[in-house]
Amino acid sequence: MDEGGSRIRRRVSVRKRDRPSLACRFAVPAAAELTPGDEEEEEEEKMVAGNRRRKKTVEVQPVENNDSEEDMFGDYDSFAENSFLAQVDDLEQQYMQVPEHRKHASDLATEDLYSENIKHNKLSITTVGSFTELKTDEHIKNQCRHEDVSVEPEPDILYDVPSSQVLYFENLKSSSNDLGDQSTKERDWNASSHKTVNEELPQNSIEHHRQTDDSSSKVRSSSEENRRKSLKEHLKSAMTGNAKAHTPIFSRTKQLKETLLSEEINVAKKTIESSSNDLGPFYSLPSKVRDLYVQFKGIEKLYEWQHTCLTLNSVQERKNLIYSLPTSGGKTLVAEILMLQELLCRRRDVLMILPYVAIVQEKISGLSSFGIELGFFVEEYAGSKGKFPPIKRREKKSLYIATIEKGHSLVNSLIETGRIGSLGLVVVDELHMIGEGSRGAILEMTLAKILYTSKTTQIIGMSATLNNVEDLQEFLQAEYYTSQFRPVELKEYLKINDAIYEVDSKAENSMTFSRLLDCQYSDTLKKMDPDHLVALVTEVIPNYSCLVFCPTKKNCENVAEMICKFLSKEYLKHREKEKHEVIKNLKNISSGNLCPVLKRTIPFGVAYHHSGLTSDERKLLEEAYSTGVLCLFTCTSTLAAGVNLPARRVILRAPYVAKEFLKRNQYKQMIGRAGRAGIDSIGESILILQEKDKQQVLELISRPLENCYSHLVQEFTKGIQTLFLSLIGLKIATNLDDIYHFMCGTFFGVQQKILLKEKSLWEITVESLRYLTEKGLLQKDTIDKSKEEIQCSFNITKLGRASFKGTIDLAYCDILYRDLKKGLEGLVLESLLHLIYLTTPYDMASQCAPDWMIYFRQFSQLSPAEQNVAALLGVSENFIGKKASGQAIKKKVDKDIVNRLYLSFVLYTLLKETNVWSVSEKFNMPRGYIQSLLTGAASFSSCVLHFCEGRARQLYNAGYKSLMHLANANPEVLIRTVDHLSRRQAKQIVSSAKMLLHEKAEALQEEVEELLRLPSDFPSMEASSTEKA
Repeated sequence: MDEGGSRIRRRVSVRKRDRPSLACRFAVPAAAELTPGDEEEEEEEKMVAGNRRRKKTVEVQPVENNDSEEDMFGDYDSFAENSFLAQVDDLEQQYMQVPEHRKHASDLATEDLYSENIKHNKLSITTVGSFTELKTDEHIKNQCRHEDVSVEPEPDILYDVPSSQVLYFENLKSSSNDLGDQSTKERDWNASSHKTVNEELPQNSIEHHRQTDDSSSKVRSSSEENRRKSLKEHLKSAMTGNAKAHTPIFSRTKQLKETLLSEEINVAKKTIESSSNDLGPFYSLPSKVRDLYVQFKGIEKLYEWQHTCLTLNSVQERKNLIYSLPTSGGKTLVAEILMLQELLCRRRDVLMILPYVAIVQEKISGLSSFGIELGFFVEEYAGSKGKFPPIKRREKKSLYIATIEKGHSLVNSLIETGRIGSLGLVVVDELHMIGEGSRGAILEMTLAKILYTSKTTQIIGMSATLNNVEDLQEFLQAEYYTSQFRPVELKEYLKINDAIYEVDSKAENSMTFSRLLDCQYSDTLKKMDPDHLVALVTEVIPNYSCLVFCPTKKNCENVAEMICKFLSKEYLKHREKEKHEVIKNLKNISSGNLCPVLKRTIPFGVAYHHSGLTSDERKLLEEAYSTGVLCLFTCTSTLAAGVNLPARRVILRAPYVAKEFLKRNQYKQMIGRAGRAGIDSIGESILILQEKDKQQVLELISRPLENCYSHLVQEFTKGIQTLFLSLIGLKIATNLDDIYHFMCGTFFGVQQKILLKEKSLWEITVESLRYLTEKGLLQKDTIDKSKEEIQCSFNITKLGRASFKGTIDLAYCDILYRDLKKGLEGLVLESLLHLIYLTTPYDMASQCAPDWMIYFRQFSQLSPAEQNVAALLGVSENFIGKKASGQAIKKKVDKDIVNRLYLSFVLYTLLKETNVWSVSEKFNMPRGYIQSLLTGAASFSSCVLHFCEGRARQLYNAGYKSLMHLANANPEVLIRTVDHLSRRQAKQIVSSAKMLLHEKAEALQEEVEELLRLPSDFPSMEASSTEKA
């Protein structure tokens, strides 16, 4: 009886309501509303007929969208099984009920629903119209035929429920658990098999159903009834809200993927926080990350050392780490996984510091796709790119990829704005560069500031060439991990005359004889190629790749041409079409120009690679080499420390870089390019040497790597002085005691016993502060004289702040201030030459050697306004003419100004012609150098802008917020409102603003006239009539 009653209770008739809106919805007359007192037979007949009509109409005419709250459900007006709310209620029961009491709970729910239907026969419910359409056919079919129907299960039990309702069920489940209900079984939403949702519905009468309802309703408790009522009311109000809202259409597949990724990130986050040994799907990262590495980089499995490194306790506990492996060992992948953990799981920003602009751009290209897929920003800080301070993101986090200099500026801006704590991880590639000149000093300052100001920022350093790791460990308070792993075995060889020796550390002379070079050389070839380079490269190319490192840029080009002269014509046929495509692409990016050397060498699969190439040319050639179209590069040592271009064989043309003998670190980096993981089974390096260099080379291959030492004090203006200025400017340390304490924690502080012989660290600190004070960059706090000297605070002056803000080398800050002040008094705005001069970098000018004939030719072509600029700077045509003709010059002229003006001519010509090739020919300079000059000028102009921000800020604060404001300003008012502004400077500012505004107005007027002018190629009436004829 219970079973029969249960089945009976599952079947309820649907009543059709008398509404005018139904006629427009279903295009049929509405049936008269039936009362509970009508006869059963009449009710059955009308209901069946109505259902048939309704079925027919729904199939013909689709349901229209209706914003009316009254008619959202169309015909369905009860809480019966065939109403949408009943479906939801039934699904809720299946989702929430305890397995062993499932049947009883279902009965209660059905009884409750039917009871509510009797009591509230005219209840109106609203929902989204489209949901009625989804199930109408199926339910009408069931009701019309009065047959028992078993419905096939849906892929998801809540498939037809909107996402907001799915969340509602989840919340409901958790709340019922809190109230003490028994826990429900977890559901696998991706499972392929589900139990049938609908049960068979036997035929029976409504009267029987009512009786059953009356008997079973006594079983329910009052609390259960109240809960069911509140549930329905809550569900009704939620559905009404959903119907009124403009709900966007979601892709269910995309929604499920996003939900899965979000869930995995949450799991990974909890895993990291608990620091357990269970690493989750992929080293505490979503499995999607693993899939992306397979898709983008072809990495399916990590090396054993990478797994070991990532599972170290020190890494799990977020301690600082230094790790060192040979080149090509896979160091970068470990760093990338750690960065992704920080971005996705810990939700904090990451800074990656790389040595060169080219490597930054390569890394940006490689990680941008990960950022798009995983939802974080990848921001470039190199050259003139980068925003200070960086944009503060609310949701997505940022990965900053920066050069050493830009990384330092970024850290300064974060400290200044109090956001250094948002930086969760700092990764430094090529950590050994901390011991290389001024760039090493800047890197040291950056890391020291992070260590001092943020205790929660983790630092990871990696390098292939580290020796005195203990000092670096002490400085960074870091753990150390090392391995000698190489994915491809490397064999080192030395070539002396015709003999090739293998490097063997166990042998007496550190080398053993390997073989004699078998080559058939003609007399001409012997003269042209005494080192047998052609024989060495032809053993490898074209089937494998080869790198030939040369001492100078010119030597690279000469060697490439020489090799191609003696290669057979067969090499021309290897991937011939692709090589022609490379030449075509090179012409396209260079406005039809092509280097004559590359034109001759590329058909043979050979090219040179050095800083004389433009960045676009380098990228094209590197891509062609990576894909095997080019098989041989002749290159300088910068390629070894730059982009990753491995080869089967690496040949060192000589043990020199320019005129300096090779260092062990440089040697290891060059030979480290030999052997391509996944492509080659072995890698070879051959160092060609003469008898005179034999002893030095034997020492080179056997001695340990060079130690790296701090250059913080050695690089006086770019090192310790800049550091002290920024410490006081950022208020990290403002008195002598705090500054000395900071210095003790630097890399220099760790090595002070080795580096300091005559003076102590305290004396150097005091001297540096005194020097900065005398130079007018700092001033002592004179308010409280009772304090001891050790506690006396320092304040940064306006010049000091401008230098610190603009990251200007302190050797040039007073010169820049003098030049800008002089320019303010007599800035020539009739041409852009004067402005270009002010933004030409000082350091590049000091290294410049002008071609005096070209200089004189360019000088003689200057307009009167441009000659005024030269005269203002103190450079005369007479002086340049005498230098060009080689005459003696008695009058003294500042060499740096002369050189800087020459570089300004180069930039000015580039601005007018916009073609690097024509400027390169005009000034007889490598096109790569001109591009570097342009990049340097862009970067320096950014520094000058920050240097001048003080005056600009003063004008802005005084209310002069645009060019129009300044053009209409009264110079007398400016003097009173802006500090330290002379009358002459105020007049100059106003007149300059007026001139710029006038130029802008003229340009706009010309543009208007151009737009209103009839086009010269406009088709005339005669032309159109001729075409028709």
